[in-house]
Amino acid sequence: MGTETEYGIIAPALPSANPTLLSSQVVNAYAATLREGLGNLAGTRWDYTDETPLTDARGFRMDRARAHPSQLTDEPPELDELTAEQIALERGEPAEAAVLMNLVLNNGARLYVDHAHPEYSSPEVTNPLDAVLWDRAGDSVAVAAMERIAATPGFSPVILYKNNTDNKSVSYGSHENYLVPRSVPFSKLAEALIPFFVSRQVICGAGRVGLGALNQDAGFQISQRADFFENEIGLETTVRRPIINTRDEPHAVAEKYRRLHVIIGDANLHEVSNYLKTGTTALVLALIEQGRAPVPVLEDPVAALQSISHDASLTRTVQLTDGRAMSGLDLQELYCEAVTAALPPDADDQTRDVVARWQSLLATLRRDPMDAARQVDWIAKLSVLEAYRARDGLDWTDPRLALVDLQYADLRPDKGIYRRLARRGDVELLVGPVDVARAVVEPPRDTRAYFRGRCIAEYPAEVVGASWDSLIFELPGERRLQRVQTREPLRGTAELTGALFDAAVDAEDFLSRLLSGPERRVAP
Repeated sequence: MGTETEYGIIAPALPSANPTLLSSQVVNAYAATLREGLGNLAGTRWDYTDETPLTDARGFRMDRARAHPSQLTDEPPELDELTAEQIALERGEPAEAAVLMNLVLNNGARLYVDHAHPEYSSPEVTNPLDAVLWDRAGDSVAVAAMERIAATPGFSPVILYKNNTDNKSVSYGSHENYLVPRSVPFSKLAEALIPFFVSRQVICGAGRVGLGALNQDAGFQISQRADFFENEIGLETTVRRPIINTRDEPHAVAEKYRRLHVIIGDANLHEVSNYLKTGTTALVLALIEQGRAPVPVLEDPVAALQSISHDASLTRTVQLTDGRAMSGLDLQELYCEAVTAALPPDADDQTRDVVARWQSLLATLRRDPMDAARQVDWIAKLSVLEAYRARDGLDWTDPRLALVDLQYADLRPDKGIYRRLARRGDVELLVGPVDVARAVVEPPRDTRAYFRGRCIAEYPAEVVGASWDSLIFELPGERRLQRVQTREPLRGTAELTGALFDAAVDAEDFLSRLLSGPERRVAP
C-alpha cells in the first residue's frame, strides 16, 4: 500500500502567484536541501515510460482526445518559457537552467508538481503503521522545503496545508493505493467497497467548515472531500469524481496484480485516523478476496456519502435497496464484525491491533463522538471550533471559523493547530520523531522501494530516471542506457539486495553483480 498527498499552497505576499510556479519552488527547494551544490543530482527524474492512466479496469481504454487534461499523468508537467526563466533567475541560475518538476527521493518516494499542487507519493509499504510513518515523512519533506524557501533571499515564503479544499469550489486529493490480486473481479471490489468508503469517513474524515462544493451553506461536516463526488464509478479524478476509481495502472506485474487507486479519502494529520484508514481498507480487501465481505447496497451512494458527512452527530441514516436504513456507524460496524469473524487464529499483532482499535473507536463514537478527539481529525477540529464558537459567540457563517479550519492543517510547526494539539499531548501518536526523521532519508526495507531508494542514494549520477516499475542507469563509456525492471513489489528488498549494495564498488560493479546473480532479486 501507499499514499499520495497533494498539499494546498499559498504565498501570502503574492496572492496572484502562479500555483504551478509555487509548487515547482517546493520541489526545487527540497532538491537544494538534499544535496547542496549538486543541482539536478539532488534526486532522480521521473520516467514516464510505463504510465497508462487511460486504461480502465472495466475493460477499455479512454480515447485520449476525450480525456480531461488532468488525467494525462503520463506526460511530464511543463512550465511556459517565461515561468521557467523566472524560476531560474530567482535561483540565481542561467535563464536556460532546467527546472525540476519531478524527483524520486532516497526514501523511495516521489515529490513532484501535480498541476497546481506539490505532491508527495510515499514509497510502497506492507502494513498500515509503515504507511503512517512514510506519510509523516512526506509532511517533513514539505516542512523542509517551506523552511528552505523562507530562508532564501529574494523568495517569498510559501505555506503548505495538509487539507483537501480551498473552500472556493476547488478540491485536491489525498489518495491511497492498494495492491490486490488481478484474479478478484473488479465488479466484486466495487460493490463491496462503495458502502465501506461511503461510511469510512466517520473514522477518518478530516472535518470541514461549510457545506456544499461551493461552500454555499453554513455548518460543519465530517469529510473535506464528500461534497466533491458526483459518481459511483469512473476513471476521472479531478472532474465528475467517482467513489470507485477505475484507473487500471498496476505499476506491477499486470497479469498478477491490479492497483486499487482510492481517491475518496481525506488528508489526515491524526495518525490513528491514517492508521485505521489504510488498515481497515486492507482488511476489507482481504474479505473481498475471500468472498466474505458484506455488500449492503445503497439506494443512492453519492447522496448517502454527503448525507453522512453532513451529520456530525452520526445518527442520520441512509437507505439500502433491501429496505433497511443504516447510519455510517451501522455500516462500519457491519464491516468490522465481518472482519472480526474472519480473523484467523495466527493473525499478526498489527492486524489484531487494527481490529481492536477499530472496534474500540466505533464503540466510542456510538457512546459520544467527542470522546474520540485524540484519535480522529474531524472530531479534534470540531472540538477546537466549538471552543471558539462558545468563547466568542460565533455562528457557523462567521469567516473566522473558516480561518481556524485552514489553520488546523497548516504544516508550519509553530502555526498549525494540529501541531499545537500534538505538542500538548492532546493527540495519540503512533510513530516517534526519530523514526520519522529516518523515514525521510531511508526507504522501507521490505518492498522494492528499498532497491529504488538505495540506488538513488548510492548512484545519483548514474541513475538518470526512475519510476515505480523500473530504474534507468547511464554508465560512463556505455552507449546504451540500462533499464532494470522492478515490476514485482516484494522483490528488491533489503534482504535480497542489501548485500549487493554493500559489496559493490561502483554502479557498474553493482549492475554486473545484480544482473549476473544466481537469483532474481528485483524483477519477477
